[in-house]
Amino acid sequence: MTAPSRQETSQQQTAPVSGDAPDPTPDGLGAEQPFISHLVELRDRLIRMVVAILLVFLVLFPFANDLYTFVAEPIRAQLPVGSQMIATQVASPFLTPFKLALVVAVFVAMPYLLYQFWGFIAPGLYTHEKRLALPLVSSSIVLFYLGMLFAYYAVFPLVFGFFSAVTPEGVAQMPDIEFYLAFVLKLFFAFGIAFEIPIATILLVAIGATTPAALRRKRPYVIVGVFVAGMLLTPPDVISQTLLALPMWLLFEAGIFFSRFVQRRLDDDDDGGSDPARMPDDAGPSGPASPAAAQSATQSATQSATQPSAPDDSPQDASSSPVGSELDGGDRDELGRYRPMSDEEMEAELDAIEAEELEALAAKPGPNSAPTATDESAQVALIEALIRKANQLRTSGEVAHAKQLLYRVLEEGNADQRAVARNILVDLDR
Repeated sequence: MTAPSRQETSQQQTAPVSGDAPDPTPDGLGAEQPFISHLVELRDRLIRMVVAILLVFLVLFPFANDLYTFVAEPIRAQLPVGSQMIATQVASPFLTPFKLALVVAVFVAMPYLLYQFWGFIAPGLYTHEKRLALPLVSSSIVLFYLGMLFAYYAVFPLVFGFFSAVTPEGVAQMPDIEFYLAFVLKLFFAFGIAFEIPIATILLVAIGATTPAALRRKRPYVIVGVFVAGMLLTPPDVISQTLLALPMWLLFEAGIFFSRFVQRRLDDDDDGGSDPARMPDDAGPSGPASPAAAQSATQSATQSATQPSAPDDSPQDASSSPVGSELDGGDRDELGRYRPMSDEEMEAELDAIEAEELEALAAKPGPNSAPTATDESAQVALIEALIRKANQLRTSGEVAHAKQLLYRVLEEGNADQRAVARNILVDLDR
């Protein structure tokens, strides 16, 4: 049982079908698994996560008091002579170490929890996405732990020393153990999440949402933002706010530095003409077909739908159609990446297609004349160009424009082309 693979979805979109599509194998083993099977696998993995946390908790619970003594050491070192921590609730001496042991169990089991999560989503990822996700996931774990260590060894001594120094005269400082645990857990999470800024920066660049140059231009706003975040995530004192904001700023700069390598790799992929987003994963627990086999099946299915019945001297085919070449061109930005069309550009392109159709109709014989093979070939080429353009729009996220072209294919295409359009529409509506 695995998460749904994009390779299976891609094959269903491209292969023409009439009526119900048969299973790729006699036993139906290659068919996409039903939704309930994915829920069953998700349940199994969640159970494994809970069992792992419980096992770690059972190991740590006998040392719960020692764990709390270790966590409370930064504030105990700053207490005046003769002061000590207190418990204001009846069950606090038991529940507070119990809660701490449970939280530590989650932190310790985090690599295994992420491994189970990865095992569920990995079969549905492309190869280039796996290459990007694995180092980011491992780095995020390390950075989260580093954020907690920074809070414990660098922030806590300064913050608690400041609190102890500003205590009014005549006030006995006796922190409650339950409130102290809630306070330090909040700081642990705040610093752990703050240390994930490089990961977020690299992801934004990798998905094309921004560029390192754009991030550098927004540096002044980021500096103000990290200080505002420090104010919201830390206690109301300048020291803890500054100690959180400065690392966040430095980590943002580190994210910009490393994102340059990601941007350079994306530029190299664009210059090489490769489109990794269209290369499905070739391996997984579900055992999908190899890329060569998938590509061969896709090409053969497409050729069967687009093969014209015209003689060899036909002046126009699918590869030489002016409409098809215009649709395949697409718009590119200065980095060579695909730029989604605006509404005005889409309307202009649809008008151009209409003009091409009118010219083709004007060149046809009278209504009583039988259509020639050349006319049929041009019509097939036009519809295939619309399908290719709809796929480009679907990849770039322009679902509404893609549906417009697919509805047109349903009206004017042949049976195989309509089947392809229906499969793509079903996938868009999911």
